[in-house]
Amino acid sequence: MEYLRSLPSNAVGRCYADWLDREGVSPDTRDAVKYIDDEECAYVMQRYRECHDFYHAITGLPIVREGEVALKAFEFANTLLPMTGLSMFAVMSLKPAERRRFFTIYAPWAFTNGLKADDVINVYWEEQLERSVEELREELGIEKPLDLRDIRRMERERKKAQKAT
Repeated sequence: MEYLRSLPSNAVGRCYADWLDREGVSPDTRDAVKYIDDEECAYVMQRYRECHDFYHAITGLPIVREGEVALKAFEFANTLLPMTGLSMFAVMSLKPAERRRFFTIYAPWAFTNGLKADDVINVYWEEQLERSVEELREELGIEKPLDLRDIRRMERERKKAQKAT
């Protein structure tokens, strides 16, 4: 991880390390795949899990439920993995404001970008660590979504200001 943190601020590896630090997670927090008997299918699912945080890092989406649902929508449009589609049902558990943001901002972003982007599951992230994250996004056909943390913070500040008046 120290090597990744030493990379230029626009490098994929640095973006990944910064995202892990900001979110308080590590690559070691991913559970191993269970209940899949076919060795090849188990490998694909394990690789998917290992790559999931890179998807977060290049999109900037946080691990809060709202960010996860947006990323799962992107993943479903991009990979067509059934479990990612099923994960989108979590949108029902979002608060009304979160659900509104999902349907007006993040679902359109997720489906547009997921469908047009190259298959992210085929990216060898280990070979991309020193590349510019902007260059990789452009090559894959992924536009970075609006910063969810910034939007949430601005909405909290707006509500706080309204209460103060």
